[in-house]
Amino acid sequence: MRGARRGSDDTPVETDAAEPLKLDLPQFVAGTLRRLTEAGHDAAVVGGSLRDILHGEVAADWDLATAATPEEVTRLFPDARWENPFGTVTLAGPPRVEITTYRSEGSYRDRRRPDVVHWGSSLTEDLSRRDFTINAVAWRPRDVEAGIGDLVDPYGGRADLRRRVLRTVGDPELRLLEDALRLLRAVRFAARFELRIEAATEAALRRHAPAAAELSGERVRDELLRIIAHDPPSDALRRMERLGMLTALLPELAALRGVEQRKSLPGDALEHSLRTVDALPGHDPILRLTGLLHDVGKASTGGDGHFLGHETVGAELAGGIADRLRLSRADAARVSELVRHHMFAYRRDWTDAAVRRFIRRVGRQRLPDLFALRRADNAASGTREPLRGGIAELEQRVAAEIASSPLRMSDLAVNGTDIARTLEIGPGPEVGRVLRALTEAVLDDPALNTEERLTALARKLHRGGDSTHRTGGGGRGASA
Repeated sequence: MRGARRGSDDTPVETDAAEPLKLDLPQFVAGTLRRLTEAGHDAAVVGGSLRDILHGEVAADWDLATAATPEEVTRLFPDARWENPFGTVTLAGPPRVEITTYRSEGSYRDRRRPDVVHWGSSLTEDLSRRDFTINAVAWRPRDVEAGIGDLVDPYGGRADLRRRVLRTVGDPELRLLEDALRLLRAVRFAARFELRIEAATEAALRRHAPAAAELSGERVRDELLRIIAHDPPSDALRRMERLGMLTALLPELAALRGVEQRKSLPGDALEHSLRTVDALPGHDPILRLTGLLHDVGKASTGGDGHFLGHETVGAELAGGIADRLRLSRADAARVSELVRHHMFAYRRDWTDAAVRRFIRRVGRQRLPDLFALRRADNAASGTREPLRGGIAELEQRVAAEIASSPLRMSDLAVNGTDIARTLEIGPGPEVGRVLRALTEAVLDDPALNTEERLTALARKLHRGGDSTHRTGGGGRGASA
């Protein structure tokens, strides 16, 4: 029987055997392979796309490897893009296809990329440089039109997928020394495909876990967001903690282990944070990251079972983590501001003006996220919202105010030009001051939002008679 042979411990060992395999190739992929092979170049489907197919999934993008050099590939495909030194040419598709020249590599002194890349002519040699056996598989076509070809699997990757085992290609020490990102990739693949990590590979992951701290923020960010997009994210995050990666990458979060808190559900602050992540939607990894970090301030604010001000401390810590992960400005602000506001405590006696100020303080665009975060926080705490006076009621009141009330300076019945003309002054700080005061007045009393009333009030404000007042409400409350 052809395929991977097995050692005495039932571990697949290297073999050059290939087995027939039929693939349902998209027309664009088949045409790409046909053009390469008709030009005399060896070519194969490789890597993640084939791994996903073997796992019973549909490949979104396709990875091809070929003996053709990047220059030869771009001559065959004039619309292709080649913008990297590693021999990868991209075709837009659809579906998107990446064509990489067979290669061998030198040492990885920076634990990120090889010092030297050599173009090669051997598919087997190309597979030997890959990280894990499940990614070191290839399909070489014999009849492109019929989708008939051979599975090339020298390291037993298909068997490992079936046995649900993750292991490196060759010596795990060498594989992990080459690129520290493989530490996180191991966690991601194990979570996504529900694999157990082979003993020698897991031991090497533990030994090399501190090296994850040397990775760039961008690389950590991309892998971390992929990891927490998988359900349930807590499994992968607990594995990161067991292997020592959580301490290396997110020490602020790891510090929540052992921080006790008074919740209906058992567990420390880290367990609560992990349950919160699980309760948030997987299609929004930034919101899940926010759930992971929402209580990060508790490690330094605890006392008598309370964590006074942990949302403020947590917002600063979360902002620092977002910067370290090189999140976009918008995503970083989203994370830190949601952490800052997650402790709101609604009461039924809030006035309508208090609801409007709550909307203004949080920002209407963040309110759906904030309510989702609060619901996840409650679920992770074992807290039940009251039938009356809870989040649902606040959401209804917020929606009503957004639909009917002026909440922003741009909602005023007058603008800066109107104020400058009324006060007979030029543009400047005084116009801005008056507009801000008018906005506050209208938050308290929307009936003031007419041109006539605001013009009269603007004159009083300009003369120094401030007739506005502010109402409270929407403040912080007990720990959530």
